[in-house]
Amino acid sequence: MALYDITPRITSRLGVWPGDTIPSREVLLDLAKGDSVTLSTLHTTVHLGAHADAPSHYGDGAESIESRDLELYLGPCQVMHLEARRRQSLRTDDLSEAVIAPRLLLGTGTFPDPERYNTDFAALSPELVECLNDLGVRLVGIDTPSVDLFESKELPSHQAFLRYDMAILEGLVLRGVPAGVYDLVALPLPLEGFDASPVRAVLRTLAE
Repeated sequence: MALYDITPRITSRLGVWPGDTIPSREVLLDLAKGDSVTLSTLHTTVHLGAHADAPSHYGDGAESIESRDLELYLGPCQVMHLEARRRQSLRTDDLSEAVIAPRLLLGTGTFPDPERYNTDFAALSPELVECLNDLGVRLVGIDTPSVDLFESKELPSHQAFLRYDMAILEGLVLRGVPAGVYDLVALPLPLEGFDASPVRAVLRTLAE
């Protein structure tokens, strides 16, 4: 069994949405300075690197992240790589193969370096979200910071996810992961009242 870690490393160099909180570490106690332990505090956005959006991020009164069903983020998952253009809203006919799993991770290649933030990444169209719901997909992940285009204010694809109660993973690193079906583990933290959670997203190859 092989493991693919599809989570970008969390450093102060990691790009975050413009205006959001860059990760930083405050060292409260330090063994190197004679303290009995090393103790750190993390300051950051919850929309950090690979993360799960909660419905409360884009729906007034919707579920926050601790209320989400963990089974959404755990189980059979298909990785699919697409030929995407910058600033493209991907539609159903952009899918490169048939959908065969209840969780789908889409590699667009339009956000190639998590430490060099670019705003012209591709995203999903509401039509594609609706189609995936009709196919029984319960979670969609993407290798960009958002399932909507950077300039979008109405967030139509987020709203489609809300309408169909589908789960979102954003900020994945799918470069180097072959297309195919895997076992996904990408559990959010039970952060009460929060609108997202970082995840350690990992793919495991299935036993033959």
